[in-house]
Amino acid sequence: LTRIMANNKSIVIDYDKINYKEEINEHIHKIPEYTREYVRDLFPIAQWIHKYNLTWLIADLIAGITVGIVVVPQSMGYAKIAQLPPQYGLYSSFVGVCIYCFFATSKDITIGPTAVMSLLIGQTITHLTSSNISYTGPEIASALALFGGIIAVFIGLVRLGIVVDFIPNPAIAGFMTGSAITISIGQWPNLFGIKSVNTQDSAYLVFGHFFKALPETKVDVAFGLIGLLWLYGVRFGAGVLTRRYPKYERTFFFLNIMRNGILVIFGTLIAYLINIGKSTSPISILKTVPAGFQAMGAPKVEIPLLQAIAPSLPSVVLILILEHVAIAKSFGRINDYRINPNQEIIALGVANVIGSFFGAYPNTGSFSRTAIKARSGVRTPIAGIFSGCVVVLALYALTPAFYYIPSAVLAAVIIHAVSDLVSGPKFVKQLWHINPLELFTFVAAVIITFFTTVEYGIYSSVGLSIVILLIRIARPRYSVLGRIPINANEKNTSETQYLYVPETHPSLGRLVEPVSRGVLVFRFDEALTYPNSSFVADRIIEQVRERTRRGKPAAANKGDRPWNDTSNAKDDELSLSKPRLAAVVIDFATVNNIDSTGIQTLLDVQGALNKYADRNVQWHFANINSPFIRNALLTGGFGTQTVSQPGEILPVVPASRDGPKRDNGIEEVNGERDVEEAIADEDQKHNIHEEHRLSNDSQLTALPGFPVDKYPFFHWNLEEAVRTASAAAVSINQED
Repeated sequence: LTRIMANNKSIVIDYDKINYKEEINEHIHKIPEYTREYVRDLFPIAQWIHKYNLTWLIADLIAGITVGIVVVPQSMGYAKIAQLPPQYGLYSSFVGVCIYCFFATSKDITIGPTAVMSLLIGQTITHLTSSNISYTGPEIASALALFGGIIAVFIGLVRLGIVVDFIPNPAIAGFMTGSAITISIGQWPNLFGIKSVNTQDSAYLVFGHFFKALPETKVDVAFGLIGLLWLYGVRFGAGVLTRRYPKYERTFFFLNIMRNGILVIFGTLIAYLINIGKSTSPISILKTVPAGFQAMGAPKVEIPLLQAIAPSLPSVVLILILEHVAIAKSFGRINDYRINPNQEIIALGVANVIGSFFGAYPNTGSFSRTAIKARSGVRTPIAGIFSGCVVVLALYALTPAFYYIPSAVLAAVIIHAVSDLVSGPKFVKQLWHINPLELFTFVAAVIITFFTTVEYGIYSSVGLSIVILLIRIARPRYSVLGRIPINANEKNTSETQYLYVPETHPSLGRLVEPVSRGVLVFRFDEALTYPNSSFVADRIIEQVRERTRRGKPAAANKGDRPWNDTSNAKDDELSLSKPRLAAVVIDFATVNNIDSTGIQTLLDVQGALNKYADRNVQWHFANINSPFIRNALLTGGFGTQTVSQPGEILPVVPASRDGPKRDNGIEEVNGERDVEEAIADEDQKHNIHEEHRLSNDSQLTALPGFPVDKYPFFHWNLEEAVRTASAAAVSINQED
C-alpha cells in the first residue's frame, strides 16, 4: 500500500467481513488460556517474589518501619473518629498492611484506617446506636468490614472494576475535601478540651456549637495548638532546608516524617509528669489501651445486624474502592508502573474480610501514608509486613505508654493529616478553566458533606457525575463543517486542499467558506447510540431545512398539506434562493460506536430528507475507523443506497400482514433480516454498479495516491468524501 501511494496511484480496498461466529469460536478456544491468566493474576506476588534480594529488603525495611511509626498514632486517632476504642485502629492497621502484599499490584499503597472511612463508620455507628439497636460499635464496624470486603472481592473476581472509571476525579476530590473539612472541624473541641460539643453532628452544627462553647476551653488547648505549630513548623522548615541544602534531602525527609512520633512522645511525657500525684487528670488523655489482639474472633453475623448496616454498605464499598484505586493509579503514574484495578479491589476485599476476624473496621488506601512510603524508597509490597511488625510491637510492648497520650495531641495529628485531602484554590481554578460542570460537582459534594453526612456527599457526587455523563452522551456536540483553502496560493499544486472546521469556529469562522451547493457536512463528537439518536436526527433535519429548499413547493391548498406542515407561501418564496439538497457527508472520525437504534435513526433521516428534497439524497461517510461501524452501516444499506424510502431494519412492532409492507431494501424471511444476508445483498448490489462507477471519471474523485473504498459512499478521508459528494451534486443538478 505504501509503495502504491508513493507511486501516486489509487487502490480499491475492502475490509474483511466480520464473522461473529468465528469471533465467538476463537474466544471459546482461548478459554483455557484465559483461565490460566486469570488464576495467575490473582497472586501477583508469584511473579516477582523469586527475584527478591537484599537491596530490596533493606529499602522495604526502612520504608515499612517509617510508615509503621506514622500509622500507630494516626490509627488510634482515626479509631476515635470512628467512635471506637483506640486499639481497634491498631487492629485495622496490622491486618491491612500484612495481607495486602500477597495480592497487590502497587508497591506504594498502604492499607489501613483512613480519615474519610473513619468518619463514615463513626456516623453510621452513632446513627445505629441512637436507634436503640442491641449491637455495640465494634460489632457494627466488624460487620461492615466483613460484608464490605465480600462485596469488594466479588466485584474484583467478576472484573467489574470498570465501575470506578465512571466516577471522575473531581467527584472523588469533592467528597474527600468535604470529609476532611468535617473531620478538622470535628476535632476542634478535642483540640481545646471542650466536651460539651457532639462531634458527630453535621459539620456546620459542630462549627456553631464550638464557638458557643469556647468559654469551656481547658488546658488541653496548649497541647493542641503547640502540637499543630510543631507539625506545620517542621513540615515547612524541612521543605525550606531541602531546597537550600538538596544533598541532605533524604535526611530532612526522615526528620520530617518523625514529627508525628516526636510530638506524641513528648506530649505523652509532659502529660505523665502533669498527672504525677493526681487522682484525676487535668487534661483529657487516652487512658487504658488493652495489649494484644483482644477482639479476635468471628464477627457477629445476624439478620437484624445485616438489616441495620445494609443502607450504609453501598457508601462503604464506594469509599473502599474509589479512594483506594484513585490513590493506587496516582502513584502508579508517578512511579511509572501500571496497576490492575480489579486485582487491587480483590486485595482490598480480602484484607477487610480477614481483618473483620481481628476486630478491624473497614480500611482502605491511605494517601498520606502511601506518599510517605513512596518517598521512603519502597521497592516491593513486602514493606507492609514490616509496618505490621511495628504495629504488633506497639500493641504488645507500648500500650502502657499510650495511657497518657493527650487527646489534644491526637486531634492535632488528625487535623494535620487530613489537611492533605483538601483541594486548594489552585485545583478549583484549574477545574473552572477545564470544565465548569465538574467544578459544580466538586462544590456540591463539599457543601452537601459539610451540611449533612459523608454518605450523602458520596451519593451526591457520584449521582451528579453520572447525570453529567448521561447528558453529554445524550446531547453530544455537533457542527456543520465548512472549509478553508490551505494551498490556494501555491503555484505548483494541481488541486486546492482544504482544512475542514466548524462554520462557527471562534477564531477561524471568518475564513470558512461553504462546501458545494446542495452538500452539507456534519460532524458529531460522540458515539451514535440510542440515548442521542433522536437528538442527532433532529439536528440534521433542522440544519437541512434551514440551509436548503424543498424539492417541490408545498401544496397551494392548505387542506392538501400535512397536518404538521407549518410553512407558508412566504417561506417558500424566501427559500427559492437556497440550493436543493443533493448529498449529506458525515465525518465519522469521532464516532467510535453505533448501535441498531443509531442505524435506524440514519435510515429514518435518509427517508425524511429524500421526501423533503424530492430526490434520492446521497449519504457519504468519511473516516470510518471501526470495522464494526462499517459492518453496521452496510447492514443498514448505506453501502449502495439503492432504496429511496428505507424502512425498519429491527422493527419494535412486527409488521402486520394486513398492513403496508415495509421496504427495507433487503428481503425479509419470516419478518426477520439476517445480517450476513444483508451484507451479502449489499455486495451483490455493489458489484452490479462497480464497473460503471469505476469507469465514471466524475465519481472517482479520490486523492492521488490515496486508497479508494470498495463501496462508493465510504471514504477514507473527509476531503475525498466532499469531492465525491460535490461531483455527484453537480451531476444531479445538471440532470434537474
